[in-house]
Amino acid sequence: MIFEGMERKVSMKDIAERVGVSIALVSYVLNEKEGRVGPEMAQQIRKVAQELNYRPNLIARSLQSGRTNTLGLIVADISNPFFSNIARIIEDEAKQYGYTVLFGSSDESVEKSQGLIDTFLNRQADALILAPAAGTEPQLMALKKKKIPFVLVDRYFPSVPANSVRIDNYQAAYKAVTHLLRTGKKRIGMLTYDGGMEHMQERERGYRQALEDHGLYQAALSQRASYLHLQEGVATGLSHLLQPDRKVDAVFFATNSLAIEGLKQLNALRLKVPDDVAVISFDESDAFDLFYAPVSYVRQSLRDMGREAVRLAIQGVEQKSRPQVDVIVGADLVIRKSCGFKAG
Repeated sequence: MIFEGMERKVSMKDIAERVGVSIALVSYVLNEKEGRVGPEMAQQIRKVAQELNYRPNLIARSLQSGRTNTLGLIVADISNPFFSNIARIIEDEAKQYGYTVLFGSSDESVEKSQGLIDTFLNRQADALILAPAAGTEPQLMALKKKKIPFVLVDRYFPSVPANSVRIDNYQAAYKAVTHLLRTGKKRIGMLTYDGGMEHMQERERGYRQALEDHGLYQAALSQRASYLHLQEGVATGLSHLLQPDRKVDAVFFATNSLAIEGLKQLNALRLKVPDDVAVISFDESDAFDLFYAPVSYVRQSLRDMGREAVRLAIQGVEQKSRPQVDVIVGADLVIRKSCGFKAG
């Protein structure tokens, strides 16, 4: 029974009757298996399918193939420019393979991460791409046990062997801090997140090593803020760094979200960038271009990161026994006014 106002879904039978061929022949063409069908007939079938606004039954197709051509993507915060940009790249790249991407933000919550994983698996996602939150190692090990393909992007856990795509965070941080040192800065502070994620630890290690190589490292100049209490954490950290007995002449922010909040705090304190304190950040943000002193930053190759993540995810679907790989993509230092050194 078709209710008034509801439009009956067009079937392969409708197309077959219009063209005057068998349903099997229509199925061969629409499922791209028309090797034995003449090109003129295949073209006619596709034309009629388009005229009738035919939409394939994806559920039935997935039951036949065992796949839904869907990827699940979990990031920390889709509103963060870093994650929104990489999500768009992953979406566009997946489309080239005929895949659709489902998105979700974990908000650095173990519970929310598990909820998203469950949701995506309930929707029969073929593979997952994750920027994992701290403490989610058991979730990843459970995925491995169930033989569900997944790829870690941007972040990783040394204790979890898995396909991953990331940059060399240590070298990128070392290069950023070394640049500040070359511009004459000597008391360089760092503001990072707490939580112990490996990529943050590597950025802090690069910061520390660059200063140690010049005999300038002071543990008190490395401060941490909570993701859940960002504003308060950044305010406290900067207040500590800017005390008269340890007042810094530069700050290295471990993420763009920390940098944006830090710039707000520096403005509130009426401190000029870069005259009073130089600034350099990890990852870019459109807000950096709007600041009166455009912000220098470490630029990760998001396009390479997104492409590699999709490639590995689909390989995991098609070749479940394929060896795991750790792909390192490039990162550049973009030098602008905020660190006291003009580009060029």
